[in-house]
Amino acid sequence: MYKFFMVNEMKIIVLFMTLLGLTACSYPPLEDVEMPEDYTYIIGPGDSMEIFVWGNPDISRGVVVRPDGKITTPLVNDLMASGKTPYELARDVEKELSKYVRDPQVVIMVTGFKGIYPQQIRVIGQISGGGGSSSSSSSSSSSSSSSSFGGGGSYGGGGFNRSSARSFPYSKEMSLLDLLIQLGGIGQYADGNRASIIRVVDGKQQHFSVRIDDLLEDGDMSANVKMMPGDILIVPEAFF
Repeated sequence: MYKFFMVNEMKIIVLFMTLLGLTACSYPPLEDVEMPEDYTYIIGPGDSMEIFVWGNPDISRGVVVRPDGKITTPLVNDLMASGKTPYELARDVEKELSKYVRDPQVVIMVTGFKGIYPQQIRVIGQISGGGGSSSSSSSSSSSSSSSSFGGGGSYGGGGFNRSSARSFPYSKEMSLLDLLIQLGGIGQYADGNRASIIRVVDGKQQHFSVRIDDLLEDGDMSANVKMMPGDILIVPEAFF
């Protein structure tokens, strides 16, 4: 009787896993999209920047946007920076400085990028624990969070990294391949061809399938779709 129960229980589990796999593969393929020409980077918490005040090096400073979205520089206290473009923030700093400096001219250069959350790209699931290649902008991506089994940490290190989540600032014309390079690839237990992207289209959240394995293993560039600000890439675990 116990053996009969165990067999049927296993059949139910297999059926559930099969249905789950079919559901994951049922999303429509993601077609290439044209990025709006008016895309502009928006400053967010954690961004670092250089504030240059022409002719006034003593009040020019490098600052980091605080978690509350504000910055503080000489003569400027608690100015909201998050949600503004560098140009808009420069004009706001000029307005504040004009109380103390005659005709201030301010230039803001963002040097470390994170951006606002709605523009960040997030990756969730079976992803590589490696850092991949990084530039000055990608090195400031938010830190990884993961739960591990076996004490080894990331893939390739002896441990079984169950799942991870990372976020990256969006770059104009960024493709799926560009994102995977920053990510350092996907995990050895990932099923890249069952991956999907959650994207907001016409105000509605939709799922689209992507073929990471075809892109990375076969060099199929037709699978190299364009990314959009706010995309969420989900990489599921393979069924063995």
